Amino acid sequence: MKKKAFKAALPYTLPICVGFLFLGMSYGFMMRSKGFSFVYPLCMSFFIYAGSMEFVTANLLLSAFNPVYAFFLTLMVNARHLFYGISMLEKYKNTGWKKFYLIFGMCDESFTVNCTVDPPEDVDRGWFMFFVNALNQFYWVTGATAGALLGYVIHFNTTGIEFVMTALFVVMFINQWEEAKDHKPALVGVACSVICLMIFGSDNFILPAMASIILCFVGMKKHDENKRKERLGKAEKTIS
Repeated sequence: MKKKAFKAALPYTLPICVGFLFLGMSYGFMMRSKGFSFVYPLCMSFFIYAGSMEFVTANLLLSAFNPVYAFFLTLMVNARHLFYGISMLEKYKNTGWKKFYLIFGMCDESFTVNCTVDPPEDVDRGWFMFFVNALNQFYWVTGATAGALLGYVIHFNTTGIEFVMTALFVVMFINQWEEAKDHKPALVGVACSVICLMIFGSDNFILPAMASIILCFVGMKKHDENKRKERLGKAEKTIS
C-alpha cells in the first residue's frame, strides 16, 4: 500500500523538486551569508517549513526581539493557509494519524497536488497525500541544508541574494495577473502596499498593508453581495 502510494505521488512532485532545490539552496546561501550555521536553515526548513516566512525569519532573528510583531507577521504572511485548510477538511477525513502531518506539511505546492489530483483506485488517498507532503518537504530541507553547507566552501558576493524571494513573488503576481480575469484584487493589493509604504516606511508597512488589504477585500465582498441582492430583487419585481 505504502509503496504504491509513494510511486503514485513521486511523479507529481518531481517538477516541484527542481524549484524547491533551487529556492532552498538560495535560502541556505542567504542564511550562511548572514552568519548563521547550517543548523539554522536545516531546523527552520524542517520545523517551520514555510518558504516565504523562513526568508523573513532571517531578518527577524537579526532584529530586536519582538514576539508580538513576529506572531502577527507570520499570521498575515501565511493567512492563505486558513482557506487551504477549510477546503481540505473533507479530503483529510479518515486519514488517521497522518492527518497531523498533512496539516503541518501543507504548502502551496502540496495543496495544489492533493487538491486536484485523484490517485489511482488501488492507491490509498491518505498515503498518497502523505507522500506528496513528505517528498516536497524533503526537497526543501535538502536544498536549504545543501545551500548552507556549500556556503562554507563557495565564497562569492551574496549581496542581493535575498531578492530571490521578491523575484518569486513578482513572478507569481504576473502569472496570476495573466490567468485572472478580474484584476481588482491585484490592484487593491498594490495600492494598499504603496500607500502603507509611504505612510509607515519600509520597516513597518507590511502588517498595516496586509490588514488594509483584508479589510478592502471584506468590503468588496459585502459590496458585491449587496449588488447581487439588488439584482435579484429587481428580477423578482420584474417577474411579478
